[in-house]
Amino acid sequence: MHESNRIELKRELTDSLEKEVVAFLNYRDGGVIYIGMDDKTQATIGVADADALQLKIKDRIKNNISPSTMGLFDVIAETRDGKQIIKITVASGSEKPYYLSRMGMSAKGCYIRIGSASEPMPVRMIEDLFGRRIRNSIGTIKSRKQTLSFEQLKIYYNETPLKLNEQFAHNLELLTEDGAYNYAAYLLSDVNGLSIKVAKYAGTDRVNLIENEEYGYCSLVKATKAVLEKLKVENRTFARITPGRREERKLLNPVALREAVINAIIHNNFSNEVPPKFELFSNCLEITSAGGLPTGFDEEEFFMGYSVPQNKELMRVFRDLDLVEQLGSGVPRILEHYPRSIYRFTPNFIRLVLPYTEGFDQASDQATGQATGQATGQATGQAEALLKYCETPRSTKEMMQHLGLSHRENFRDALLLPLMASGKLASTIPDKPSSPNQRYVTVKSEVN
Repeated sequence: MHESNRIELKRELTDSLEKEVVAFLNYRDGGVIYIGMDDKTQATIGVADADALQLKIKDRIKNNISPSTMGLFDVIAETRDGKQIIKITVASGSEKPYYLSRMGMSAKGCYIRIGSASEPMPVRMIEDLFGRRIRNSIGTIKSRKQTLSFEQLKIYYNETPLKLNEQFAHNLELLTEDGAYNYAAYLLSDVNGLSIKVAKYAGTDRVNLIENEEYGYCSLVKATKAVLEKLKVENRTFARITPGRREERKLLNPVALREAVINAIIHNNFSNEVPPKFELFSNCLEITSAGGLPTGFDEEEFFMGYSVPQNKELMRVFRDLDLVEQLGSGVPRILEHYPRSIYRFTPNFIRLVLPYTEGFDQASDQATGQATGQATGQATGQAEALLKYCETPRSTKEMMQHLGLSHRENFRDALLLPLMASGKLASTIPDKPSSPNQRYVTVKSEVN
């Protein structure tokens, strides 16, 4: 391990820590500082009382640097060569220039990473960065409502060692400079206007919508957990018989799925009030989040895991609640299981297409194979009886009663969806798949 434009090695904690952090905050790619490593020999020196040192470092970074660094750094203890060291991961900030609070926004307070050194920032660069500072963040936008409650957020915090006191809005940076609730507070409040949609289609396109669930109008944390739970249910296990054994696999890798959902929500550009969306097709899951690549970043840097949190206030809360682990870890974890080609970038959106596990479409699982066969023209037994019964529009309840079935999800996956995908069965209210008045009718084939 050598010092570079993104790596700084220190034998021990010194007075220059804040300067190094400021330089990485102002640097396009951020960086990593290791404490307990010799910068000349790269030997592991180690640190004493890593826990106390972590707390001291967090306190210094939080209180001695402006603008706020919350959500932009991680401090963790690692073991190297049998000794404990401290690793400080610093993301590139979106509110440049960052500076030492006691020195102000000046050449003595602002630093930038040049090679393996942290150098004073030229006055002209300071003025240019300040002039281009992003102001339309959810931390600076005032909430449309100021009568907000946070009971749901308090419940989630009560499940952790952290507790919310009377100053929580200030501590979590949910206030604007004039003391009003900001848009981050609005998103985390008990009641808001944000709704995240999870849609499900019968085929590989958006023609036949069969389910459209909404998770929202509540704390974004609660909505996120609901979306994760919904997709966990949809991420079914299927079996494949191979010579000598039976293999069971998930439609989607669970680790990559979780990271993809969290990333889409935490990095979504909420300032334009466009929430992320999740769409389930017969062959893949598509996740679309608003906001393209961070300013000044290219795709290669994105795939390398360099992190510029779009919403540092949300990042802070999600990390407190263990929904996010380390800065910049999401994309690399996803790429451990899927190729880069699953990502599609436009100036205003990022779309992630997660294909289902290979072999699922071939219906190697017996139940899936039966349903697929029924839906592709070889319908027999229950499917054939259902099509005859639905010559008159029927509700889901009526169809299940007619077939003597009680498990709604099995009925949906084994019979209803395949028959709709094949065009043999259609919904009477396609625009509102969850309507209580929804009925299903057999599609009569045309005779030439």
